[in-house]
Amino acid sequence: MSALVCVARIGAAHGVRGAVKLWTFTEDPFAIRRYGPLLSKDGKRQFEVAQARDAKDHLVATFKGVTTRDEAERLNGIELYVAREKLPATDDDEYYHTDLIGLAAVTTAGDALGRVVAIHNFGAGDIIEIAPPKGTSLLLPFSNAVVPEVDIAGGRVVIELPQEIEGDDRDDESHPDEGRDP
Repeated sequence: MSALVCVARIGAAHGVRGAVKLWTFTEDPFAIRRYGPLLSKDGKRQFEVAQARDAKDHLVATFKGVTTRDEAERLNGIELYVAREKLPATDDDEYYHTDLIGLAAVTTAGDALGRVVAIHNFGAGDIIEIAPPKGTSLLLPFSNAVVPEVDIAGGRVVIELPQEIEGDDRDDESHPDEGRDP
C-alpha cells in the first residue's frame, strides 16, 4: 500500500441522526468527498461520506452506514486517510508532509543532521522536526531561509542552521527587574 495522508479528523456527534463534526486538512474542505472511501490510520476501516455541509470552522458530515448518535459518538477522534496517489499533484515549493518524512537532513556544508520525522504547525507557521542519530530532535522553522532546498528525488532536505537564537543570549548585564527590592 502506498503512503497514507491524513485528510480529516472526526469530531463529536452532531444531532441524533448519525452526523459528526468533521475537521478537514485539505485546501478545499469538500475535496474529501472526491477521494472515494477514506481509511482509518491502520487501513482496516473505510468511511464513505454520504453528505457534508459547511459549518463555522468545520463540516457537518454523515457517513454511509452511520445512522444514530451512538454510532456517531464511537467515531469521535478517528483520523481519516487517503492513499498519497489519490491527492492532486503539488506545485513547485509545495509538499505533502508524507513526502518529507524520512528524508535525510544535511547542512549546507553537506554534514548529516538526521532524518525528517515530522512537520508541525502550532499556529505560527510550519516547523520541521529533525531527529539526529543520537540526542534531542531539532525543531526549526520550515522556511526558505532555514530549508533552502528540498530534493525529494534525491531523498534529502538541506538545512541552513540559524547562527543564534534571538532571546537565548544572556550576558552579565542586569535586567531591569532583577535585584530590586519589592
